[in-house]
Amino acid sequence: MVAIGLTAAAPAAFAKGPAPAGAPGGDAGFDMAAEAAPSPAACPTGVGEGASCLSGKDSAGALYMIVMPRQWNGDLVVHAHGGPFLGAPTMKRVTEDVERWTIMPRLGYAFAASSYRQGGVAVSAAAQDNERLRRLFIAKVAKPRHVYLHGQSWGASVAAKGAELFAEGKPYDAVLLTSGVLGGGTRSYDFRLDLRVVYQYLCRNHPLPSEPQYPLNIGLPLDSTMKQADLAKRVDECLGLNKPASERTPEQAAKVKTIVDVIHIPERSIQSHLNWATWHFQDIAFKRTGGASPFGNVGAVYAGSSDDAALNAGVARYAADAKAVATLSADADLGGKIPVPVLTVHAIHDPTAMVELQESFGRTMTAAGRGDALVQTFTGDKDHSYLSDPTYAALMEALTGWVTQGRKPTPASIAAGCEKAKATLGSTCRFEPDYQVKPLESRVVKRDRP
Repeated sequence: MVAIGLTAAAPAAFAKGPAPAGAPGGDAGFDMAAEAAPSPAACPTGVGEGASCLSGKDSAGALYMIVMPRQWNGDLVVHAHGGPFLGAPTMKRVTEDVERWTIMPRLGYAFAASSYRQGGVAVSAAAQDNERLRRLFIAKVAKPRHVYLHGQSWGASVAAKGAELFAEGKPYDAVLLTSGVLGGGTRSYDFRLDLRVVYQYLCRNHPLPSEPQYPLNIGLPLDSTMKQADLAKRVDECLGLNKPASERTPEQAAKVKTIVDVIHIPERSIQSHLNWATWHFQDIAFKRTGGASPFGNVGAVYAGSSDDAALNAGVARYAADAKAVATLSADADLGGKIPVPVLTVHAIHDPTAMVELQESFGRTMTAAGRGDALVQTFTGDKDHSYLSDPTYAALMEALTGWVTQGRKPTPASIAAGCEKAKATLGSTCRFEPDYQVKPLESRVVKRDRP
């Protein structure tokens, strides 16, 4: 077991060795004897005075970091990061996540974050990597009283999937999902195909007429050398996104308005969603689903432009490949059978993961008979990656009370907890307890599916 410099305030029972045989989690193909112990590491900034950090590389190739606060409360937060990033795993990515979520160790929780073994849209594999890290923490570092699984953005899908995959024995005591992409892999990205076809109808430069043509639902041909800077240049030529609105041509302004009104995304996120609809779609088609695309827009009727009839007649149409849909669904769709409390938060004006994805997730949990285990909260924020320290402090306090005392929180009680936390943490509280999320179909047009 690694020495981590816990103070006397950390109960001795928390510094024991591996969980006994038969404990929650079991073996299930994870051989902790094959895992090297983590090594002491320099802590990123902001994790709290006196904190100790450990890092390592697990047997699957994932890099990870563990933060032990000086005054450990005995509980562990396993963090599932968003993205996904498409490159090879790096410690830089892990460090950035630790720095973003320093609120967790500052509140007294041990915090463990994995890079995952690979980049790209691989949900189940990432969930396995998080579970391996949980077991590694218990075997090599300390035995926590409770383990909370936290997923942010795309990582919320990873966390929800992991809570389903590893439901036996309830190795996680509760789940916190923040700004989550929770509509399932086969439905969460429909609007990005819509963006690609509408953008191409308007701009005709991705691809250019002089370039080889390809089905837009694969994102990009595998042998393409296009870079994000190349796409950004084309988008700026067509839409003028890098200019103040007052400096755009009337034609550019009209095209931007069409995209915003038809796709229902804010102007500030057009470029990023086009990037994801290019390289993430390429990753899915060529690394996950055998070269075919699980995304289609046959039957989709677009509305909101100055000439919807011309738009619907002019956009490219693609049918989703049934086998690709089944493959992606098995990896990335959610079943809702999470056996422990689940708490979510989502900014109503999130520019990256539309808030209506929460409605889809609520339906999934209810259909699985687990609707009573879900509490969803919403804030008036316009951000995605991080809301505020008191927001997450209130959520963790509510989740801990639910687990340890059976006190199920409400959106109103969490909002009140945020105001209480703000007194010491500062920053903002923007919970809207009465907000009712609309159906996902109110924002993303329906389409035919295999």
